[in-house]
Amino acid sequence: MYGGIEDWPGAENDLGVDLARFAVSEHNSNTNALLEFQKVVKVKQQVVEGMMYYITIEVDEGWAKKLYEAKVWDRPWLDSNPRQLSEFKPAEDKLCTLLRNMPAFLPGLNRAGCVEYK
Repeated sequence: MYGGIEDWPGAENDLGVDLARFAVSEHNSNTNALLEFQKVVKVKQQVVEGMMYYITIEVDEGWAKKLYEAKVWDRPWLDSNPRQLSEFKPAEDKLCTLLRNMPAFLPGLNRAGCVEYK
C-alpha cells in the first residue's frame, strides 16, 4: 500500500544492518555520543519519495544495552546525501506508556509521566 507503514521481513539482511549502522553513526556524529551498534530488532518501511525506514536498534551505551528507534529516509538515486537520519530516540518501553496514563501527581514521575532512571 502506497504511503502505509508495513513490517519489513528480513530486517536482519545486509540493507537492514547497513541502515541501522548508518543511523547509529549519524547520531554519534551529531551528538558526540558513543553508542555501539549491536543488532537490528525490527524494521518497518513506508513508501515516500524513496523509502522511510523505521528501525528499532539495540546498542551498547556504556555498560548497558538499550533500544533506540530511528527513522532513515533513503533515496538511492541521489548522488549527494541519499540517506538522511530523520529521527533517533530511545525506544519507549511499556512501563513508560503505562505511567504516562497515570495521574501526574504520583511521586517519582517526571513531567512527561515517565520514571527517570539515573
